Amino acid sequence: MDGLSGSPAFKVEVMFEGIRYSGALAEAARHSLPNFYPYRFRPGEHDPTGTGKAEIPYLMTTGDGTLIRVMGNGDSAWFVQGSRAEGYSLCRDGTADVIPIDFEPRHEWLAGKSSDNFPLAQAGVSTHGDMMIINVAPGCEYFLKKPDGQSMRCTFCAYGAPDQRTAHLGQVAGKVEIPELTLSHMRDAMAAVMAATEIRHIYLVGGSLTDPSREGERFLQLARAVRDSNPASIPVTLGSGALPAQLLKQFHDERLVEAVCFNLEIWSERLFSQVCPGKNRYVGYQGWIQSLETAVSLWGAGRVYSAMVAGIELEPEYDIDWQAAADLALQGADDLCSRGIIPIYSLYWPAGGKERSDYQLRLRSFFERLACGYSEIRRAKNLAIWDGFMCHRCAYMQLECDLDRVSAL
Repeated sequence: MDGLSGSPAFKVEVMFEGIRYSGALAEAARHSLPNFYPYRFRPGEHDPTGTGKAEIPYLMTTGDGTLIRVMGNGDSAWFVQGSRAEGYSLCRDGTADVIPIDFEPRHEWLAGKSSDNFPLAQAGVSTHGDMMIINVAPGCEYFLKKPDGQSMRCTFCAYGAPDQRTAHLGQVAGKVEIPELTLSHMRDAMAAVMAATEIRHIYLVGGSLTDPSREGERFLQLARAVRDSNPASIPVTLGSGALPAQLLKQFHDERLVEAVCFNLEIWSERLFSQVCPGKNRYVGYQGWIQSLETAVSLWGAGRVYSAMVAGIELEPEYDIDWQAAADLALQGADDLCSRGIIPIYSLYWPAGGKERSDYQLRLRSFFERLACGYSEIRRAKNLAIWDGFMCHRCAYMQLECDLDRVSAL
């Protein structure tokens, strides 16, 4: 593959260039799933809110179902026009491009209540596209550990420690068991989501514990509760940290999940130790890969994944240029695929990255080269992303499913 084209190329352009504010974008925000990051107006940019920031949609979709995360950028040539009644389009200054789009809706279930009047929006359940994410214990113990003054959290992560932000979920630092009340709220939210929209994938995630065995016990409890609330048998993926072999066998033997995704995050032992100090200290690089290989022996090649943060290695403290970083990432992709492990590369958005044009240019070159080269590796090894795990309708900052779909057309 010489380069990106079609919908994958368009997706990358919109992810990197962003969308500037407009009245149509403001209207869309009123009925769309809200973005985690508000739009921030540039100095001198017209600000109809008078506050310096505005809510914008989180996700947009194109006519072929491609899902794209929305980034606000006052310098972008892209802008939204239209209305909810007439439909929305994405346009570009200086061109005749008018691309029909829509936005991930703000589903009515988000305003609903559980059987005991608890807000479903706080039940630890969310969606993007046709994927439902279950995250009832988001607080991560790595944020609490600082041996020798070094934080054990992954350098890119914003999960945070178990604290007052997770109190509504009943999560307490050091406690493994998920409260039954939390699971009851989760069940109500799952039922409301499945009644409101088509769900084709369920993904179990959560914050890490420093003891992988204890983390596995927590996820066993969660997976059993989700199984009992999944009458349509929608495929479930285990997104815990790397777990010991005996626990993996238990998940497999109980048929609790159909796929696993243990996030190695970055290839090479050096970078892993720098980017993921907690994972390196409490599990270890080789231990992480061994857990993934054990999963392959149980679920088979094509059902075992590892999310990777594409571009974190370009931060200056890691001292690697984008060409060498792309070569290293592709070496890792080839190695992991040879073991039956399929990496999934999520674009890294650096803090303040919009202000660093040189960085953005290098990051885009890296990401496009990685995406094209990795597509060739998977094609050569006959490894496609399993549709039960993820598809182009829910992969909002990843390109693998988009490239697989385009190559199959």
